[in-house]
Amino acid sequence: MSQGRARIVWAALAAVSVGAVAVSLAVTEWRFLEPCHLCIFQRLLFMLLAVSTGIATLGGAHLVGRVAGALAALVAALGVGVATYQSWLQHEAVESLVSCTGGEPGPIERLVEWLGERWPTLFMPSGFCDDPGATFLGLSLANWSLIAFAACLLAAVWGIWRTLHV
Repeated sequence: MSQGRARIVWAALAAVSVGAVAVSLAVTEWRFLEPCHLCIFQRLLFMLLAVSTGIATLGGAHLVGRVAGALAALVAALGVGVATYQSWLQHEAVESLVSCTGGEPGPIERLVEWLGERWPTLFMPSGFCDDPGATFLGLSLANWSLIAFAACLLAAVWGIWRTLHV
């Protein structure tokens, strides 16, 4: 019973992650948004979350499923951190002169630039991280991403707990 519920959670997380990527791409095209490095990186994290939770669904309580579940939790936690940082940047840019531009590119920027050269449709950054862009119900896309990653993290921790107690 526990393994079945955990698989349902992993499958749901995979579906939510694929949905987040699809919504990201659709909203970007529909609203003519210019995604930034952090937006693109969060898109990549949702892709990794979809893959890891898909593997966790197939692996179940076996070692492969547990490792994939732990990776999913790690990716979701990283997503929480990145989305929190971008939400802070967007909030502070309104209040002060904080900006995401300037300085030497960090690992996220270098990775996104590298991916953008190979798959520009998915990964080409063209916007600024401190620009909230489109909002929905008063929240920016970074805020919604934070909520989604936090929910995925909680569900992943629950899924790991369920697979450990089979």
